[in-house]
Amino acid sequence: MSSSHVVLRYVRLTHLYLGVFIAPAILFFAFTGALQTFSLHETTRGSSYKPPAWAVMLAQIHKKQTPIVPARKPPAPEKTADKAAPDKTLSINPALPPAPAPKSAEAPSPQTHNALPLKIFFLLVAIGLFTSTFSGLYMSYKYLRNRRLVTAILLAGIVVPIFLTIF
Repeated sequence: MSSSHVVLRYVRLTHLYLGVFIAPAILFFAFTGALQTFSLHETTRGSSYKPPAWAVMLAQIHKKQTPIVPARKPPAPEKTADKAAPDKTLSINPALPPAPAPKSAEAPSPQTHNALPLKIFFLLVAIGLFTSTFSGLYMSYKYLRNRRLVTAILLAGIVVPIFLTIF
């Protein structure tokens, strides 16, 4: 066997074993990333949606590498009329109503951006990652003789991050 064949075989096996080890993490990040793309892990202002606790915890692990979700600060109380910000108007004669403060060049109103097409694209990317990872796992079992080693590496890819998250 030539040296290029040996190198290629070594590279293929390294790719296989690394891929099997990180497959659970890829599946986790693809799933939680899809949830986060559509903000299914958080509440939004003015919405009655309350995300499930598991989605909040998985998103916290995805973003901050910890399952501990910090308590949210309560919203600041609204200002009352007597503590309101001072009126920024000008008046030369106190008997006349104040004139509005002159505006510098009026800024154009910002255009709203429709993020839905990009969100759908990222959802398709997550589905592609999921499908590609599962097909890679299938091929690793289908075309490799040492299924016990593949299973052990796959289990290590599941257990190691769980252990690191807990401890």
